[in-house]
Amino acid sequence: MAATFGDAAVTLDDVRAAQKILTGVARTTAMEGSRHLTQLVGSPVHLKCENLQRTGSFKVRGAYVRIAGLTADERAAGVVAASAGNHAQGVALAASLLGVRSTVFMPVAAPLPKVAATREYGAEVRLYGQVVDETLRAAQEYARETGAVFIHPFDHADVVAGQGTVGLEILEQCPEARTLVVGIGGGGLIAGIAVAVKALRPDIRVVGVQAEGAAAYPPSLAAGRPVALPDPVTMADGIKVGRPGDVPFGLVRALVDEVRTVSEDALSSALLLCLERAKLVVEPAGASPVAALLAEPGAFEGPVVAVLSGGNVDPLLLQRTLRHGMAAAGRYLSLRLRLTDRPGALATLLGVLSSADANVLDISHVRTDPRLGLTEAEVELHLETKGHDHCEEVAGALREAGYTVTF
Repeated sequence: MAATFGDAAVTLDDVRAAQKILTGVARTTAMEGSRHLTQLVGSPVHLKCENLQRTGSFKVRGAYVRIAGLTADERAAGVVAASAGNHAQGVALAASLLGVRSTVFMPVAAPLPKVAATREYGAEVRLYGQVVDETLRAAQEYARETGAVFIHPFDHADVVAGQGTVGLEILEQCPEARTLVVGIGGGGLIAGIAVAVKALRPDIRVVGVQAEGAAAYPPSLAAGRPVALPDPVTMADGIKVGRPGDVPFGLVRALVDEVRTVSEDALSSALLLCLERAKLVVEPAGASPVAALLAEPGAFEGPVVAVLSGGNVDPLLLQRTLRHGMAAAGRYLSLRLRLTDRPGALATLLGVLSSADANVLDISHVRTDPRLGLTEAEVELHLETKGHDHCEEVAGALREAGYTVTF
């Protein structure tokens, strides 16, 4: 089965050829069952752990197949890529394994662990631009000036075929699967998976997931062509892509059954669940299929396979995301209130919180502010709570004690 858009086509034979090329290079990543998600969905849910792949994501698959297909002259000229993280590391490792010189452009603000890892995999890293689009233009200009081959993160048939090997592994590891859920940025991963799966098991439903603030595929599919978003915004930088690639778009349009969107709250809750329940470190983009299951568990026929596409999360982002996820789950509560500025007032407030079994994580006590009355003080509190019901209990206890609460 092949689908086209423009002049590109990818077939099952291409994916199988890619699998042979990747033998001994890409790991066959684990398929882990999730008891919690199984109970939530009402049928078996399995996690395809590409976060445990070499370089921490699926990207090395497509990058290696693409670079392996270059001619001797093209290899001699070297390769260049632009990426904020996962693709950078995939290209760096693939090029090193194949003995090809690589240059990777990364945004100036790229997380330091990702920059360091890309260098350690053997690439020359050049920091340029504040956003990925600026970095991408710099890499393409470098390719024109030097003759280096530009390795696109998703818009090339060889890259799509390489990513499609994930689909072949899923069918081998979970032949009873009925639904596959895959995150979408530019579309290379889901396009490759869909090519492999629909050719062998057309009965399996393939569902794509995008972040609400970076969902270019729904309007593109409605228009019948790739449509660019002016300003994609999401914590999930791995799927923060403003325009679908021409190659994956045709495949997604022909083979993917549905594209859903998820909120930032759902993404952070999914990341927290993967960490706590599955003991897996997953980046927000990699957690997007789990976010879709959390948002509407009854929408997926099981057995379900959710592809955890990557685990390269910056520690600072992980800290913020976990706190966001705890808040979304009702386990972290931020509020402000005013009290009379007199001795013992703060102790009285803390007594109310103690009686409500809320754990104070942080407290800010402001006594001098033009907004406050002469006898007023304002307190900002960050509390650890036990869920949404407990949050309501804490708020109710404060109101009953006479406090006006602002969340």
